[in-house]
Amino acid sequence: MNALRGARRLAAAAATALAVLTVAACGHTGNAAPQKNSTTTTPAPPSSLAQPRPGRTFTADPAIVNPRPLRFDSWYKIADDKIAVNFQLGSPDCYGVDVETTETDSAVTVALRTGTLPQAVGRMCSMIAVFGSMEIDLQHPLGSRKVQ
Repeated sequence: MNALRGARRLAAAAATALAVLTVAACGHTGNAAPQKNSTTTTPAPPSSLAQPRPGRTFTADPAIVNPRPLRFDSWYKIADDKIAVNFQLGSPDCYGVDVETTETDSAVTVALRTGTLPQAVGRMCSMIAVFGSMEIDLQHPLGSRKVQ
């Protein structure tokens, strides 16, 4: 019986030591002030890629329900008057994308929105991420304009 009691004490001591080591490994200093060498990061603007990223090709769907902004990761030029944007989206069985572009002399602004497909409203959707791309026709050749 003493051996069993001793084994329980040893197990409890090991669990306590593991908990202390886990907390210590987190590296929390208790100081909420920023450290001297801390940095903040801002998302990098989308960049141009030489080629498309593998994934599913989406077409604009203005019928999406509950649209919300979707940021694109990168873009690439297809032709003088056509670009494509790359993004991540939920299951294509449940979610769609719509796009609005604004063109000026110096920039092409791409506003993507994602939302639920009308046929998927009220349906359970799997939690997966899909790489997608969408081709966008421009009114004028891209030239040296910035894509944002």
